Order: sequence, then structure tokens, then C-alpha cells
Amino acid sequence: MTDYTLTRREFVKGCCGAAVVGAAGSTLIFAGDAVAAANSYDTVVHLFLRGGFDGLNLVVPVSGNDRTHYEEARPSLSIDASGTYGALPLTLSSGAATGFGLHPSATGLRDLWNDGKLAIVHACGMATTVTRSHFDAQLYIDLGTPGKYGSPTGWMTRAWQTLPGSPAATMPVLGVAGTQPANLIGASDALVMSSPTDFQLNAGAWAWQQVRDDSPTGFKGHNETLAEMWAGRTGIEISGARAEAALDTIKRQSFASLPGNWPTGTFAQQLWTIAQSIRFNLGLRFATLDLGGWDTHEGQGTAGSGYHYYQNKIAELSQGLSAFFAELAAGGQMSRVTLVVQSEFGRRVRANANGGTDHGYGNPLLVLGGPVNGRRFYGSWPGLDPVVLSPTFGDIPVTTDYRRVFSEIMIRRMANPNLSTLFPGYAGYAPLGIVQGTDLAPTASAAAVRSSATPSPAATGTGESSSSRLTDTQLSRPLPASRLRGPVDRTLYRRER
Repeated sequence: MTDYTLTRREFVKGCCGAAVVGAAGSTLIFAGDAVAAANSYDTVVHLFLRGGFDGLNLVVPVSGNDRTHYEEARPSLSIDASGTYGALPLTLSSGAATGFGLHPSATGLRDLWNDGKLAIVHACGMATTVTRSHFDAQLYIDLGTPGKYGSPTGWMTRAWQTLPGSPAATMPVLGVAGTQPANLIGASDALVMSSPTDFQLNAGAWAWQQVRDDSPTGFKGHNETLAEMWAGRTGIEISGARAEAALDTIKRQSFASLPGNWPTGTFAQQLWTIAQSIRFNLGLRFATLDLGGWDTHEGQGTAGSGYHYYQNKIAELSQGLSAFFAELAAGGQMSRVTLVVQSEFGRRVRANANGGTDHGYGNPLLVLGGPVNGRRFYGSWPGLDPVVLSPTFGDIPVTTDYRRVFSEIMIRRMANPNLSTLFPGYAGYAPLGIVQGTDLAPTASAAAVRSSATPSPAATGTGESSSSRLTDTQLSRPLPASRLRGPVDRTLYRRER
């Protein structure tokens, strides 16, 4: 047993360290030591639409039998096929019609599509696990382990940690949030902040916080005093030094106010923070942010001159992404930026009795950026025929595993072939051609995450013996038709812990 003696000075340092964390609150996540680096690499941005957004009213069928089925399923929620508030037609580069259009508020996304910088993956999601729980589905995606809990790291953490040949970077991973995002669990060198202006120590009297223009000669504030105390190698001193480095990194950047040509609001501010961080050449490789408010069980609205909740959300999404793209394109950085827009699941095809939609399954996934082979649909569209949708209880099924899209981006844009570590249990790399780049053979490695992740009820079903549960190998393949009503799908209605 070690006899550890706490000196008065170390005690004071510990108290100061507690003050650092307490003053910054949950917005302060420690970053690694600051090392100057130029970001000449790609950056991947992940936007999570929390709540399960209604992809069917964003990417709208405008012709054929699917249009008929769509109007029958949503008599009061359907988006018009044409007219003032009709869907914005999506055509291929040849001018050929696709049979789909975008919500009329998504003019920014429509323009990105027409410019060939937006691709849409039909019926995307978790192909091996079905759940209607927001919490389960979001966690599965954040961890990169559909159907399993318990991973000590998020998928984005592993993507950075396994990135081959990555030089030291000042800020390689950024989460724009008030608390650490689940996809960054275990990332000791990630920096998480709600906004640059809030990422500072400002507790106590304003005049005592730091040296200012009107401070007395020889004055030293709280912040300067704390910065000088992290010279030792104890745990609190190392953590304090990292916190100080993170604070100093943000303080030294010339973060500006939201430009006048940008939309207003928190979401736009978050995108602006990421755009500036990319332009500052801090070595940023991964960034993540959320846009919530998509759980539209009632009062969803459609499109029109009055108030429509969903219409406003789509406008917020489209305008923010359009401004983000234009900002980085003007500076020449967008050629190395890929942004993925994803939700935990879609909504049901049929509207409910409360003017909304309930939790569904398959959903469109958006990929936009300079390296994107856009103005194209990817994946397989199953259609809206009720007979075809009956095995998935009237929901749009998942025909493309979201990990297939992410794997392509990791290999082609980030040159990271360690797919067995990024997405344990997923195999069979088959790029769809969504982004430009060179293919690499996926690297097979023993992933510690796989052994530490605990199978959840959503993956194993309920009331089964262990011999009837799906194995990892089975989970890595699409379910055959004979299994569509098997143990996985029963979790749509019943889930036990």
C-alpha cells in the first residue's frame, strides 16, 4: 500500500482544478497538448437529426404508383406534387426525372443537388437491428455497434484513433455540444464546446478574472494564476494543463460573429463554429453536431402559408447546410469536406390520428460536400406498395446499412481501412460510389470493442434461448425474407431488459 501525503500546495492545486471544471461546466472537455499543425486532410462532419425525422416528407414521391400510395397514406400530411407549395423536382444531370422531389422549404438542398454536391441514399438505416426506441437507436449509431451496448468508445473516437499516419494536431476532433457526444466517448484529445464565446473561465468578479486594459500594474487575475499552476505531473496538474491548452487554443483563434448572410439560430451558429474551425487549419479531421426536434407525433404540419412546424424545421436544416457549404466553397476548403446527415430512424408511412407520424424504420441519408458524386440516388428504393411493406409492418424497410455509407467515406476520403474496429461485426465492404477516392482493402483486426459490447434485447429478441440468438456473423448480413418476422422484428412491440 502506498502512503501518499498530500501537501498544502497540492491541496490548493486540487481545489483550483475543481474550480476550473466547475467554472466551465459541462462545456469543458479536455483536449490533448496543443501542437501546431496544418490541416491539409479531409474533414468529415456528422449531423445527427435527433428524434427520428420524417424523411418521406423531405424526399417526396411525386409521380407513379408511389405517389398514389403516398397520398392515400397521408391524406392531410402529404406534400403537393406541384404548385406554389409543391415538391421541388429532383432531376438527374441528364435532366431525366427521378420521380422524387424535395420539400418546398428545402431550396438550399435543391440547389446543392443541382450543383452535383448532394447525394441521397434511399431507405438507409440499421439493417440488422430494429427498434422504435430513440435512446437505443441513437446509442447504437453513436457507438457504431447496432444491437449492442457497452462499447467504451464511440465510432468517431475509433475513427480518429485508428486513422493511419495522422500527425499531431491542435484540434483533431470537435464536438459542438454542451456535453460530450456519445460518438466521442473515450476521445481524450477531442474538444467539445457549445460555442467559442462560452468556452472560457468567467467565474467570480469580472475585474478579478484576468488582466484587462484597465487592470492595475502588476495585477494577475485568476485565469493567469491558474495557468501557472499546472507544471507538475500529478493527475490534477496534467488535467489542468490540458484544460488550459484547450482554453488557449480557442482563445487564440479569431472566431467571428455569425455573418449577416447566414441564417440565425443555434444550429446556424454551430455550423459556423465548425466552418471556422476547418478554415483555421487546426488539423480538424472529425466534427459532430446535433439538430433535434424531429419527433413529430402530433401537429407535424406540411407546407403552406400558415404555420407548419415541419416546414420550419426543414427550412432551418436546408438554410444552415446551404450557408455552410457556400462559406467553405468560397474559401476553397469544401473540396475536402464531407458532411453526412442522419437520423436514428424514419417515420411510419401512414399518418396517425393526431396530425403527425409515429416511429418508423428506413429513412433517406444525405451526403453532401466537394468530394461527393451528387445529383444521384443511391441504394434500393422499395416503393410504398402496402403489400411490399407488410413484412416490416407498413414501414419503409432498410435496404442499405448506414455502415456501408460510412465505411466508404472512411476508406475513400480518410484512407482508414480499419472497418472491423470502426464498426465491429460489420463486414463485406462494397462501396456505392457516393464519394470520390481510392479504395483500400478493409483491414481485419481483433476489435476490443466487439468483445466488450454487451448484446442488447433489440439484437437478440425476447424470450429466446441463447442457441436461437443471432450471431455477429449473421448480424453482418441482411436478413433473408424468411427472418423478417423473426426475433429482431418482435422488438417493434416488446422490449425487455
